[in-house]
Parts: sequence; structure tokens; C-alpha cells
Amino acid sequence: MTALKKYFRTLLCAAALTPVWAGAQVASLPPPEIAARNYMLVDVTANQVLASKDVDAQIEPASLTKLMTGYLVFDALRTQKLTLEQRLPVSERAWKMPGSRMFIDPKMQVPVDDLIKGMIVQSGNDATMALAEGVGGTVENFVRLMNEQAKALGMTGTTYRNPEGLTEPGHLTTARDLSILSMRLMRDFPQYMHYYKIKDYRYEGTPAANSKNRNTLLFRDPSVDGLKTGHTNAAGYCLVATAQRDMPQVGGRRLLSIVLGTTSENARANESQKLLNWGYTAYDAVKLFEAGQAMEEALLWKGSQSSVKLGREAATVVTVPSGSSGQLSTRIERQDPLIAPIAKGQQIGTLHVQLGTETLAQLPVFALEEVPEGGFFRRVWDAIRLWIR
Repeated sequence: MTALKKYFRTLLCAAALTPVWAGAQVASLPPPEIAARNYMLVDVTANQVLASKDVDAQIEPASLTKLMTGYLVFDALRTQKLTLEQRLPVSERAWKMPGSRMFIDPKMQVPVDDLIKGMIVQSGNDATMALAEGVGGTVENFVRLMNEQAKALGMTGTTYRNPEGLTEPGHLTTARDLSILSMRLMRDFPQYMHYYKIKDYRYEGTPAANSKNRNTLLFRDPSVDGLKTGHTNAAGYCLVATAQRDMPQVGGRRLLSIVLGTTSENARANESQKLLNWGYTAYDAVKLFEAGQAMEEALLWKGSQSSVKLGREAATVVTVPSGSSGQLSTRIERQDPLIAPIAKGQQIGTLHVQLGTETLAQLPVFALEEVPEGGFFRRVWDAIRLWIR
């Protein structure tokens, strides 16, 4: 390389990565003793798992099955296959369902809105069956839709045999799959999540003693706003619970706990509360970047401007053991050289977030602005500059 070319290269080169600051590795914190066969705690805001035990072991989901039934019902509402005001018939099959019930019968035409409340608040197998028939035409077709949706969501350890969760050979899921389903349910259908925090509901003409939501954390902890209980003899007492608490600088921070195979209603509530409280106190949520904030201005070639702002539409939040936020570091790994045109929202690179030497997250980074090609002379000049590099 000629001396002149080396000289220009020194002048014109720009760094592609943000610096990394090294720190001591901080191990994950040991969770409290949880009296359950399987459990999982997820920081939904940061999309990080805080604690887990046997999350890939297949278990009976019991009425946690109704989370998937709810997902498909809400999707039918989104596509206007159903409306909340629409009245559905109650078949003989729905009326005769054993286990938890809403106590509807074939003489009734029940609004979808009430059937959803019956399925979620009362865990009614009869309401669940009526909804399954309303969405799928037949129960068998609805179960096919459940399994297709599970596959589409990446729930690799799940197979459904019915929409309500009664014990049946091959009707299985995992704690990990329940976390996937629960998070997608909250993300895809926020407009329907209010159903899961209803404490009391009964349909007119049905027993008043059947009105209480079986998720007792709704009555104990004002930050808890869902999701679903389950129980069979084989599954034990299970609870998927979620809570949102306001945190300094972060705002609403949501956690999701999954507790499976406990010995009683009280135990599943106590163990879930223990996990949630531990998650909020043992770990801090740290906002690294605001929504839409430029993380970096990347050098751009052959464009109408010489740089492009990189970032993410959503705020970037990570969770770390309490008191360790000072050991966080970030870097952006991206293609270099970066050449126009660039579309707004185009993925440009990956944000690596580390706590000491431990990788916490790898998140896509996007162009926050559109940058078209520059004029003829800009493109030619930048082509020369790139050759000099």
C-alpha cells in the first residue's frame, strides 16, 4: 500500500462498534425454596428468565389449557369471526361437561363476553366447550387449531387433546411453553387482558356461590392482574400469575410466575407470591435506552447524509441482580461499511448487553431514519474513499 493511501486510510476510517467496558462476572442469584414440581419466573419487561426448575419436563396443564383456548377466542374476535355481543348456543356436550362449571344449559343462548368470563373467572368447562364449538365448529377441529397455534408459537413440548384441560392421555405441556403462551397472550391481545383480573362474576340464573376467581392472588396483591389457575389430581395445583409494579426510571415492570404441581390452593398462591416478591426485590430493572433514542450514529457511505441513527422503537430494559447495574456494558455489532440507501426500520446490527463477562441480551438494532442514496458526485467520491480504505 502506498504511503498516500495509508495516509488517507488513517484520516477516513471510522469505528463500527461501540466500546466494551469489562467488569467482574456476576452470577445469577439463587431463588428461594419453592414447594412445586416445576416453576419459572420471567421478567416480561426485560424478556429475561430469573429463576426456573424443570421447565422442559412435560406435565398435565389442567385448566391452564384455557390460556390457549383464550388465545384462539381472542384471535377470532380480532378477525371478527366472533363478536363479544354474539350469542352462542349451549350444546348437550357443553352442558354435560364435568369439573368446574359456569352452569349454563341448552335452553340458553349466551353472549361471547359472558362465556369468556365464565371460562376465565369460573374456569367453566361448559363455557370453554361452548366457545370451542363457536370458534372451531366442532371440538375436534378446535383442538386441531390449538395444536397448530402451539406449533406456530414454538411450544415444542405441548400437545393438546381437549380445550378445557381435563386429564386425557397425551394432553401435555411444559413450564417453558406456558411462559411462551402467556407472554404472547399478553402481547398480542392487550385489549382483552382485563378479563383475567376480574375477581367476581356469575351469569344470571347460575349459583352465586360459584362467582369467585380461583386466583386468590388477585385478592391479596393489588399488583397481580392475571392469569389462570389449574387443578387435577395428576397435575396438582397450578398457577400462572402475572404482576406489574411501578419502578423508578423504568415505569411499569411486569413479571410472570409459573408454579406447577403444588399441594393445595393456598400453596400455589403462596409459592407464586414468594417468587414474584423475590423477583422484584432481588433484581433491579435498568433502562439502557429510551424508546426511539439513538444508540449510535453509524458512518454511512454513498448516502444523502454521512451517518444514520441506530436504535429501537421500544425502550431497552434489562434486569440485573440488585446493586450491580454499574457493571453493565453495551456494544453494537454491525456491518461495515454501511452503504445507502437505508430504509427506516431496517435492521442494521445487534446490541450486545453484558453484565461483567456474562451476556444478558442480544437485541436487533434498526435504522431510526430513512437515508436515500446521495447524488452522483457523492457516490463517486465515497467509492474513491472506500477504495482508499
